[in-house]
Amino acid sequence: MPASVAGAEGRARTGAMGPYAVLRELDDEASGIPVPERRFIGRSADGDRTVLIGAPLPGADPARFLAEAETSRYLLGPWSSPAAEVAAPGDAPWHARPYVPALPLPAALTVHGGPLPERTVRALGTALVETLLIGHGQGLAHAGVSPAAVLLAADGPRLMCFGAVRAAAEDGTPRSGLPGLESGSLPPEQAAGGQPHPAGDVYALGATLAYAATGYTVPERDELPAALRAVVTACLSRDPAARPRPAELLDALSPAAAPPAPEAGAAAGPPRPATMPDAAGNPAGRAAALLGPGWLPGRIIAALARQSAELLAATLPAPPAPQD
Repeated sequence: MPASVAGAEGRARTGAMGPYAVLRELDDEASGIPVPERRFIGRSADGDRTVLIGAPLPGADPARFLAEAETSRYLLGPWSSPAAEVAAPGDAPWHARPYVPALPLPAALTVHGGPLPERTVRALGTALVETLLIGHGQGLAHAGVSPAAVLLAADGPRLMCFGAVRAAAEDGTPRSGLPGLESGSLPPEQAAGGQPHPAGDVYALGATLAYAATGYTVPERDELPAALRAVVTACLSRDPAARPRPAELLDALSPAAAPPAPEAGAAAGPPRPATMPDAAGNPAGRAAALLGPGWLPGRIIAALARQSAELLAATLPAPPAPQD
């Protein structure tokens, strides 16, 4: 294990990660879904800031991990989750972003007691597609979409684990079976060592939506809800060229958001753009209309409230006793 990763492991066990005290881990290993990084909820020493912290898995390359975290800082869009802070060179590797009450997608299915409702899956998919569209427009393939990479918050999802595939191994090296990579979400061309690209993000998106709708990333076709079967199956094509483009997925996932057909004899208006700007001028649009009250089932909302209350009541761990 690289010394810097070993140092991060030791600091996490003693309740510290970078300048933050660790309050708890975010993920539950009992879910059985691989997570590309270790994730913690932490708090600043003055108690004013609560953050979500990521650290590399044991044995991971800290340089590759930090390079992807640094690139993620440039991600745009309301549902992306870019790193806001990154460890200084020479320090144990970590990155952090502001905390919002959120559940990893596998935990949300556990809380809900099974697959999520179609409305939730459609809203989730639309938000993730918009996030990928914005990233691809920036020239960035996410290369980390998987069930564990998706956090569900009351106001919408957050997409984490940017660059997990690139961080796991360099291009040309087979990635199948590597720690942290969920096999069903790993595009076959990237499992074989190919360079991550936008079409791979579409495959991983299909696997993630399949998981949200069925509890499996590679379900049988007839296990998928009928209304989502065609779009998810198209995303999971083994041929990258046969997968739909992200812009095409918006209509498939949110047909209610498509503009009505003009009446006979009426002049056709300008075509509706794939995404509309939000209040800050960022491309958002359709997902915002689907993420209103009721987009998450009640049990998940209750779990988010419990998480928030527990963290508000949490006290910072005592610093380790000085050694003689």
